[in-house]
Amino acid sequence: MRNRLIYGDYVGMVPGYKDMVSRDDGILGFLTGNIWSGRSALLTTTFDRFALEYNAEKLTVALGRQRVNCGQAFVWNPNDIFNVYSFFDFDYEERPGSDALRIRYFPDYASVADLAVKLDHDNNITAAGLYRFSRWGYDIQLLAGIMGETDYVAGAGWSGSLKDIGFSGEFSYFHPQANFGDSLGVVLVNAGINYMFGNSLHLNFEAMYNGYFPEIDLAGFADLYFMPLSVKTIAFSKFSWFGQVSYPVHPLLRTSLAVMYLPSLGKGYFVMPSAEYSAGDNLDISLLGQKFSGEFGGSEEKLNMVFLRFRLSF
Repeated sequence: MRNRLIYGDYVGMVPGYKDMVSRDDGILGFLTGNIWSGRSALLTTTFDRFALEYNAEKLTVALGRQRVNCGQAFVWNPNDIFNVYSFFDFDYEERPGSDALRIRYFPDYASVADLAVKLDHDNNITAAGLYRFSRWGYDIQLLAGIMGETDYVAGAGWSGSLKDIGFSGEFSYFHPQANFGDSLGVVLVNAGINYMFGNSLHLNFEAMYNGYFPEIDLAGFADLYFMPLSVKTIAFSKFSWFGQVSYPVHPLLRTSLAVMYLPSLGKGYFVMPSAEYSAGDNLDISLLGQKFSGEFGGSEEKLNMVFLRFRLSF
């Protein structure tokens, strides 16, 4: 369950903001709602997991709201057609769920055949079969299915290592369901490497190609938080580049710096420094900054935000 207390003048000033925050795209829409709202504050809650599960020796069947994770990469996941998430939403570690029927069969300890069928609040069906197995020191997956009423999907993903360097990625091909023979599809490709030094300094780099980019209509950086998420809009530049360095300066204090380069937005970029302090067994305090810069419609836009988060786990 995710509870959020949102405070700011925009809560009352932005038309439809309260309805937008409580919008739930699943068929179990009653699992999200606003508990309380005032002129400048809003308390909302979401149940991200609400499912029944049956387990046999090699078979698992689950029905309800659950996480159907098809991603292998860190920032962008072209294979994640069920419950895509935004890297910018740092306050959502558990990730969203799908209202779905999921059947998994495990032929052996290193492979799984996975079938999922999701129904959204408009009664659109997203369904896919995934087979994951291990070869040559890599976890490899093959994916095929349909996404709503718009696309047929086929893709693959991998994760492994090149000597001591982690190497993972995904690619997906989307072909329109309408006018199948007369239309062209689009490709999304992502690949990344990561490495951890002996002193726990961790480096992460990713690159993303989004063939759907010309169709993405962004009026500004605020749309990154408010527009409906889709796997085809996870990267809003034709080519996107990402780098992150993180380091525990103290056993109780971890710092990181993430940078994203977005050349299709007039050499746009995103920077997010962060520090997280463990103040107790169940209490973490985080300080984060987010800086966006880019061009929209020939005009340069900048957006700067700072977040202070107190997280109590129980």
